[in-house]
Amino acid sequence: MTTQTSARELAETYFRAWEAGDFDTMRGLLADDVDFVGALGTARGTEEALAGLRGLGKVLEKIDVKVRVAEGDEVITWFDLCTAVAPPAPTANWMHVAHGKIARIRVTFDPRGLLEGFAKSS
Repeated sequence: MTTQTSARELAETYFRAWEAGDFDTMRGLLADDVDFVGALGTARGTEEALAGLRGLGKVLEKIDVKVRVAEGDEVITWFDLCTAVAPPAPTANWMHVAHGKIARIRVTFDPRGLLEGFAKSS
């Protein structure tokens, strides 16, 4: 198995697990010191990252992947983040894989719809 294939497979498994709410599987994919930076916050370490993913997972309905590109240890996934509280948010997710685990994640999207949805639902 090549590094490119394993990085791509890690990303595919990550998104399937997140959509299914399978955080035990997600835990096994993330490096202990995973570094996450996104439009709604930052996290350092597996437990912080999972807490953030669980929070958004409470309103997650679907991850509609449009394209995934993998090159070496880098994977970019372009998808619509579909939630119960906002219109779909076009989202870019970059992951860096090291030693067979997801070590860095960067996510960008326009968070205004989600923030408005969260405000209305609380």
